[in-house]
Amino acid sequence: MSSVVKGFFVLFAALLVPFAVTAQSGISDSGLRLRAEKKSVQSEDMQTGMTVDTAAGVPAHLKNEMIGFVKLAEKEDSFVIGEGVESVTAERTVGPFFINKYETTYALWYEVRVRSEAGLGYVFQNPGQEGSSGRRGQAPSNDNMYQPVTNISWRDALVWCNAFSELENRTPCYTYRGGVLRDASNAAAVDLAECDWTADGFRLPSEAEWEYGARKIRGKSGSKSFTAGNALSGAAWDAEHIENAVKSSRELNVSRDEDASIPLFFLYPGTAFVGTAGSLLGPLSLPGSGKPNASGLYDMSGNVLEFCWDWFARYDKAVTEGTADKRAAADNTENVSKAVYGPRYGTDRVCRGGSWSPYAAFLFSADRYAYNPGEAYNYMGFRFAATAR
Repeated sequence: MSSVVKGFFVLFAALLVPFAVTAQSGISDSGLRLRAEKKSVQSEDMQTGMTVDTAAGVPAHLKNEMIGFVKLAEKEDSFVIGEGVESVTAERTVGPFFINKYETTYALWYEVRVRSEAGLGYVFQNPGQEGSSGRRGQAPSNDNMYQPVTNISWRDALVWCNAFSELENRTPCYTYRGGVLRDASNAAAVDLAECDWTADGFRLPSEAEWEYGARKIRGKSGSKSFTAGNALSGAAWDAEHIENAVKSSRELNVSRDEDASIPLFFLYPGTAFVGTAGSLLGPLSLPGSGKPNASGLYDMSGNVLEFCWDWFARYDKAVTEGTADKRAAADNTENVSKAVYGPRYGTDRVCRGGSWSPYAAFLFSADRYAYNPGEAYNYMGFRFAATAR
C-alpha cells in the first residue's frame, strides 16, 4: 500500500475518534475498539424508565455502546398503518414502548448467543455473521463489530430476545405451552409462540410499533405528527447510496494495483455500520454519527431488513391497539389478537425497512415484506423493543 493511501486510512481512523455513540461510549486509538466505562450511567432516553442491568451477564461496555432506548407513545397515540402504500389500511392506537435506536450489532448478538448457549442451554438455528460479508459464527472482529448481525432467522431473533432477557434478569416474553422458548431449532414451538406483552423482557416490535417508530415526529401531536408512509424514514443506506459511497472512496483513495490491500467493504459493498446513514464520514464511521429519523431511530430505512412479531396478513380494521394491560386482556379474544398483532397462525412473518440489497430494495416507512420464519439471508436483521410501564 502506498504512503498516500496509508496516510488516508490513518487520517480516516483519527477522524472517527471524536464521535461518540452515546454519552457513555468511547473509542480507542484505532477508532474501532470498544472501551468499557467503570461506572454505569443511563442514556438520555433510558432515563425515562428503561434501564439495562450492567451488573448482569452481558458486559456493560457492549450495552452502553450498542443500546440506546427511545421511549415512544408515552401517551396512547393513533395513526393509520400502511398509509400511502397499502391498498387496505387501518387505524392503530399504540401504547408506550421502548425501542432500540440501533439495529442489533453482531458484537451484541454474539455475546448474548455464546453466553446463553453455554450457561442457559439455548439453541440457535444460525450463528449469525458480521453484516453482509462476515464469516458465520466467528468472534466479533475489531473492524466489523459494529456491523448489524445478519444471516439469522426470525426464530433465531425471537429466541435471542428471550436469552438476552434472562441474562439481564428480566422476564422472557416468549413462551410455548407455558415454557420459556430457548430452542430456535424447534420450529413448531417457536412458530406457535405466545408473547406476554406485559413482561419486562426484550422482544421484537409489533408491526404497528415498528411503523410508528418509523413515522412518528417526536414532540408533535395530532394528524400532522407523522411523516408520510410512502417516504424514507430518515437517512438510508440502500443499494444505490452504498454503491456510490464505495465508488467515491475507491476513486479518491485507492489505485487499481492496491485493491488487494484495502478493506473488503471498498471492493464489495454491502451493509454499513449501524447508525451511519447520512454521516459525512461514510458507512464505516461510528454508530450514531449518521442522521436519525424524526423519532430518533437509525436505519429504519435501508441497511438490513428488520423482523417484526406479526404473521403477515391484510390489515384488519376491527380493533385498535391499546396499553399493555388492555392488550393483555384483549388477547383472550381472537378478533382483537388478529387486529393488534396479526393473525394467530400464518406462513410468513412481517419484515420492514428494506435493505442494502436489491432483493429487498423497497425502503418506504409503510412498505411490507413477508418471509418464512426459517429463512435467513445476509440482508436480514432486527432491532429489539420492550413494553413500557
